[in-house]
Amino acid sequence: MGRAVGRHPVVGGATAGGFSGVPAPVHAILHACRPEVTPVPTTIPSEHPLPRVVLTDVDDTLTWEGRLPSVTLAAMERLAAAGIALVPVTGACAGWCDQIARTWPVTAVIGENGAFTIEREGRHLRYRDWQDEATRMRHQAWLQKAAATLLRQYPGLRLALDNTYRRCDLALDHAQEVVPPVRADTVREAVAAAHALGVQATASSIHINLWLGDFSKKAASLAWVRRHHGWTPDQAPGYAAFVGDSLNDAQMFETFRRSVGVANIRPHLAALPVPPAHITQAPGGLGFAEWVNEVLLPC
Repeated sequence: MGRAVGRHPVVGGATAGGFSGVPAPVHAILHACRPEVTPVPTTIPSEHPLPRVVLTDVDDTLTWEGRLPSVTLAAMERLAAAGIALVPVTGACAGWCDQIARTWPVTAVIGENGAFTIEREGRHLRYRDWQDEATRMRHQAWLQKAAATLLRQYPGLRLALDNTYRRCDLALDHAQEVVPPVRADTVREAVAAAHALGVQATASSIHINLWLGDFSKKAASLAWVRRHHGWTPDQAPGYAAFVGDSLNDAQMFETFRRSVGVANIRPHLAALPVPPAHITQAPGGLGFAEWVNEVLLPC
């Protein structure tokens, strides 16, 4: 049967979708739950009340092995059909976030770790920046100097290919196009070195993001739910859920008690001040679909 993930045996080799390492029971659920054949439930068990909003990371939380699985997109469509707002909260660049906001079934996108929010208004988009343009331009000059210092100190790092499309921050690649990936302890050292330079920094599964200012995933998420739903920071955790995969989601796991970690969060659990309340059996976007289809909106 192959190796095991958690309690479940794993389907050997590649799945029909081209992904490997999916627990067998999860594999069955993922391919059974399609919005065109599976109606959204009209009642949900009381122990699993529906959140009004699902906030989620993107890279290695909605995606897996660099792709968006079809079952993940189907799960996102099921959320939309149930009237649950889906809001990606990501370190991804403005260009990528614009594409997500225009083409995915989402209500808004919070990008570059809280630097801006893109909101859907009918068929149009509205950008809300945390900082004005003059501040962003001034900060970019400083970030370029800090990045140059870090690249000299840690030659395994590279400037991320998507920096051309960034609005506020600057990203260093440690595992997206860099082969082999930079060691985890070196990534941690580089983040600490960035802090010593006076720069905000956090590491995702692929990038080290550098920025200046007081924005964050948490701050931007709480600002969005207050603006659109009127929820205070004390109220928001009762109405919203969060799904993530890495250490840079730590604040979100602490803030939203209805939190979910996809399976690839497991190597980081010891370093998280507050672990996610639920951990899926499948990784990345396959785990996201598992949570939607098994826990939130059972097929």
